[in-house]
Amino acid sequence: MKSLLMGLIVTCMTSPAFASEHLSGSPNFQHSIYGYLGLAVFCLAYTVVIFEEKLHLRKSKPVIMAAGIIWIFVAIAYATVGDTQTAHRAIQHNLQEYAELFLFLLAAMTYINAMSERNVFRALRYWLVSRGFSLKTIFWLTGVLSFLISPIADNLTTALLMGATVTAVAGNNKRFVVLACINVVVAANAGGAFSPFGDITTLMVWQKGKIQLGEFLVLFLPALVNWLIPAFMMSFFVSKEQPVASDEPSMMKFGAKRILALFLMTIATAVSFHNYLHLPPAVGMMLGLSYLGFFSYYIRHKEGVLNIADNPLDMTSHDKDTFDLFRTIRKTEWDTLLFFYGVILCVGGLGQFGYLSMLSHAMYQNLGATNANILVGIMSALIDNIPVMFAVLTMDPQMSHGQWLLVTLTAGVGGSLLSVGSAAGVALMGQAHGVYTFGRHLVWMPVIALGYVASIYVHLILNAELFH
Repeated sequence: MKSLLMGLIVTCMTSPAFASEHLSGSPNFQHSIYGYLGLAVFCLAYTVVIFEEKLHLRKSKPVIMAAGIIWIFVAIAYATVGDTQTAHRAIQHNLQEYAELFLFLLAAMTYINAMSERNVFRALRYWLVSRGFSLKTIFWLTGVLSFLISPIADNLTTALLMGATVTAVAGNNKRFVVLACINVVVAANAGGAFSPFGDITTLMVWQKGKIQLGEFLVLFLPALVNWLIPAFMMSFFVSKEQPVASDEPSMMKFGAKRILALFLMTIATAVSFHNYLHLPPAVGMMLGLSYLGFFSYYIRHKEGVLNIADNPLDMTSHDKDTFDLFRTIRKTEWDTLLFFYGVILCVGGLGQFGYLSMLSHAMYQNLGATNANILVGIMSALIDNIPVMFAVLTMDPQMSHGQWLLVTLTAGVGGSLLSVGSAAGVALMGQAHGVYTFGRHLVWMPVIALGYVASIYVHLILNAELFH
């Protein structure tokens, strides 16, 4: 289905009806052999990404290769008209975009890994499992916690945590696992939509300055509706039986609560850098990472292991039972970070051929901003919200503040329509392998779509004054 949609988009963009200049006075490469080859490489790479689970090939590898090849075509295309500077300046701009995103996520992921190492998430999981709640209560609790935790810890981490809880209490009740996993995915994606720290797309919008930190909160009620409607309807199919808790007690390690406090301080630092110093939030996040660095020294002192060198090149310390900052950084999801590099450079390269301006014209001028932004959410479920949102930001269509909030909402929650539409869904399919599947999620898509439509209407009504 994703390949079909990509084909339709490419056909639309290469149609003469939508042909337009990339920039006024710039060379037109939209119908050149280099442009067509760039599109073909991108579609091929993304097809490989779609079949990641079957091929067992990490998703970062094809997009990194595609990014390099596409920019070769960009450079050659501009060289044919005697321009050797435009491609260089353009790729530098894309690299800057990626560097800011990379550093921000590196710091955030390191903190999440540190809290995991200190058993913060394991303790929360044990608390839920050991209370003797019914399956219906756990269904609602995991949904509520997913909605509330994802704005801080991001939707992927939240989904993995709640998914582990669901599978721990479900036993052999496969129906509950499916319903609870769908509920967690929808709640985590909805919760991430009203915070710049909840999803990569919201982070990108915030770093671009399209929406300020406090303005995300106007999406709280639309996001809540997006989750509550499908959750309410699915809850009628969840039994009230009480599962037997089987988890062993799990306590947080020394310094866990203080690391959580440092993470909140780091987020506050990033926000302050952006709002008051007018500096990139990534710089604030890296300053916050230094808080963790010095606190890790304190933990090592308390645990009596300062004789172990604090060496980033020491690859033999993995068997030491202590907290190590660089070991924590090493556990970062590098495949995801490198995937973002490939996506940003691929989309940026296609933009240099003029395809994004063509797509912007087809969507935002022909369909109108509201319809186009609703379509963005649907495309996010079929393709992936990260390249879709980056493409929208690169197009930079002229639209009201309310419309920017709308596209942020739809890109964030649209991925819930399909299990493969968001990182949270893909992660839970791996965690509950063979139980929570694409087909079982698809059965409930009409209910999820009802929440999607309702959230859009709530935003259009409650925030009507922002659309002028």
